[in-house]
Amino acid sequence: MDRWALVSGLRGDLEVYNLIQRDLKKTRGVETLFVLGDLIGPDRNCNALLNRLQNPHRNELKPQCIYGWWEEQLLAERGFRGDRNAEALRLNQGEDAVQSLLNAVDSAHLNWLASLQFGFIELDCGLIHGSSADVGDNLTPESSPLVLLDRLTRLDVNRLFTARSTKQFRLELTSGGIDSQVKDLEGQRQHQQTVPKRSVIGIGAGPHYTLYDPGSDQIDFLTAGSQMPSKHRGFA
Repeated sequence: MDRWALVSGLRGDLEVYNLIQRDLKKTRGVETLFVLGDLIGPDRNCNALLNRLQNPHRNELKPQCIYGWWEEQLLAERGFRGDRNAEALRLNQGEDAVQSLLNAVDSAHLNWLASLQFGFIELDCGLIHGSSADVGDNLTPESSPLVLLDRLTRLDVNRLFTARSTKQFRLELTSGGIDSQVKDLEGQRQHQQTVPKRSVIGIGAGPHYTLYDPGSDQIDFLTAGSQMPSKHRGFA
């Protein structure tokens, strides 16, 4: 089965994207590239990267993109989210950051950004910038197992790929069960449901990206320009 490349947090950096694409050309078996949001950011002009994502070069993987937190802030401020605006960004980083974000993206790209989906479901995997709860949901290696299970259950998937934390990690939830009690006219009944092995995977951000093999469930954490995988962390 073909492997996936998962990228996020480019934030307008075309140079990093070029490095990742060069890596992928040298990597056997990678046929699908997912970009899990934060394509844009306030720190640089993002138009060259957005043009490239929409018009990929020949002989390179065509990116499948979703929107992330920065896209959500821009679209809200530009009136694509009803009455909402970039309040989260304004509260966290101030008015200057909002203006920098507006200046970083030409209005010609707004309709394309607004057309991006919240996430993908592929096989038994959910691919989302934050989580099934919210695009800004920050899942980390320190997140509660109950929170992680909730985010997996909402999508009914066994593997949730997330990017919001910018970290690379794999957390395993194994040997679990859910006990529930139901009371109705026939009395009270107890139900026990076994929870299958599930994972939450942080794919990293910027030059730090992830390769995933759905057939073997193998994950490699990589850095652009270096083919040496890093170790991942998990718990049972």
